[in-house]
Amino acid sequence: MEPQEIEALFTRTDGQFVFARWGRPIAPVVFGVEEASLQVVKGALEAVTALAGHKMAETDMELGSNLMVFFFSEWAELLEVPGMDRLVPDLGPLVDRLQGVDANQYRFFRFDEAGAIKACFVFLRMDQHLAAVPAQTLALSQIVQSYLLWSDEAFKDRSPLAVAGENTILRPDVAGLIRAAYDPVLPPAATDASHALRLYARMQAGAGDVQ
Repeated sequence: MEPQEIEALFTRTDGQFVFARWGRPIAPVVFGVEEASLQVVKGALEAVTALAGHKMAETDMELGSNLMVFFFSEWAELLEVPGMDRLVPDLGPLVDRLQGVDANQYRFFRFDEAGAIKACFVFLRMDQHLAAVPAQTLALSQIVQSYLLWSDEAFKDRSPLAVAGENTILRPDVAGLIRAAYDPVLPPAATDASHALRLYARMQAGAGDVQ
């Protein structure tokens, strides 16, 4: 992955470069799935956490749970969840907008004073498209997209995942980027595109370590 490719993954449609990683241990909770699917999501989260060298926790001292994943059938269901309007601002207009574009997923992030991610809310409307995706693939894709503040354009043309035999895995270049992004020598957030060069350098150093 070249520096310009890395930069593109964190450059939004308005041209702004915005990078952020989690600044605290992730305390997850999943709603709307059975135990078997819950274990798949948990496994994906544990795998990406190990890759990044980050940490998980039972609870977050400020929020209780800071990574919330919701599975549901219709966007209107969010309006019936007690307290959801306190977690997600302007919930009513957001639901109207998501219904209007027939969206099947949405992620909302909150940040701390340093700009690092402190919470992420993942909403998945299980339409026929998402329902057709294998549980392992869907879980890994969503966790990867929740682990960094990617551009709203990232992965539109190419998935962060790849097929290896009968298994779906994280693309090696994306895995290397996530690992580099969580290198403690780098800041948890950045708005200068030169950060892509620092990520590239850490990826090269990591590749050298593997060899």
